[in-house]
Amino acid sequence: MADLEILVSTTEPDVPLPHYSHPGDAGADITTRIDVTLEPGERATVPTGLKIALPDGYAAFVHPRSGLAAKRGVTIVNAPGTVDAGYRGEIAVTLLNTDPRETVTLSRGDRIAQLVIQRVEHAAFVAVEALPGSHRGDGGFGSTGVTTAAAAK
Repeated sequence: MADLEILVSTTEPDVPLPHYSHPGDAGADITTRIDVTLEPGERATVPTGLKIALPDGYAAFVHPRSGLAAKRGVTIVNAPGTVDAGYRGEIAVTLLNTDPRETVTLSRGDRIAQLVIQRVEHAAFVAVEALPGSHRGDGGFGSTGVTTAAAAK
């Protein structure tokens, strides 16, 4: 049983609706509307044929498919892509072939991504002169690091 109804229209009658492969899955599979070939290192924005109407307070996030990434080296350039509640156009996915040698061909109807629907909050951004302290402070990329025996010397 679904917790939320999402209205979906398709650009063509045979475009499959998003669907969950297994009970409890977070992501619903979405497919390519066209045949596409990605040379090594090439990217392409691939239409899905899906248009959705999300309720206010929700967004859809387009995630890579782990099997497609692991087996064929295909991922999503801006993962996860964000579909805002007000967007009514066709969802497209910018795929990238990360394999340095193999060309990847995807056929119309192949699963290319997962759509995850989540509730999102809207924040009020308040300018202040200084932020309150925290246990992390301003430590950024790599600041929590990995401690090794060599680094400890």
